[in-house]
Amino acid sequence: MKDKIAKYSKELRLGRVIENNYQDIEAETHEKFLVELLGIMVSVRNTNRKNRLLKQAKFDIVKTFQNYSFENVNLPQNITVENLKKGTFIEHKENLILYGPVGRGKTHLATAIGVNACNRGQKVRFWRTGHLVNQLIQAKKEGRSNVILDKIRKLDLLICDEWGYIPIDTQGTRLLFEVIAECYEKRSVIITTNIEFGKWNNIFYDEKITTAIIDRLVHHGHLLMFTGESYRLKNSMIKKQEK
Repeated sequence: MKDKIAKYSKELRLGRVIENNYQDIEAETHEKFLVELLGIMVSVRNTNRKNRLLKQAKFDIVKTFQNYSFENVNLPQNITVENLKKGTFIEHKENLILYGPVGRGKTHLATAIGVNACNRGQKVRFWRTGHLVNQLIQAKKEGRSNVILDKIRKLDLLICDEWGYIPIDTQGTRLLFEVIAECYEKRSVIITTNIEFGKWNNIFYDEKITTAIIDRLVHHGHLLMFTGESYRLKNSMIKKQEK
């Protein structure tokens, strides 16, 4: 009997969920047994989907909201912590610009928002901005520019980390603009940066394109300001040794 269950499960592409769980189910009727079994299958599929989405997101390090402090994060009036956790802005195709000095928790917050989105079944992709631009330039050279854009078109949320940490040449700027333009009013973008808007020209070296990028990011965007002491410096091993 067990061999037949395994055989049928394989033919129906159900994996080994039924085979591994049916004997542990206690039920008084066939209906209750079926409900329990189907519930297990749904739970396993949801877990597998979440894990697959987390893997596809390519976070540098998976971080969550657990123990995250909003003490030094200034939120705009129309955004709450609950909104960030639930990803309300993603449903509305809105953007977040996380601005502040290095080490204040911008990447942690962006990642935690992305992880929650994956857990809800939404598609997320995390890129360090410099790496994204390099991939765009390489794809352009190889005549496959649409490959990355096609991936972005399937997303619910794009996270561009360390925006402005590395200056970008004219070609890179134009390609990055294509990405932002593709996302505009279709999907959400999170930017983490320590560069104020007025100095973005020093990053992109093209005033018109810089203005166009800012315009598309802020039109449906929310600015979150990060202040306080560097979290990494505050918790560094060297500083602890000095005490």
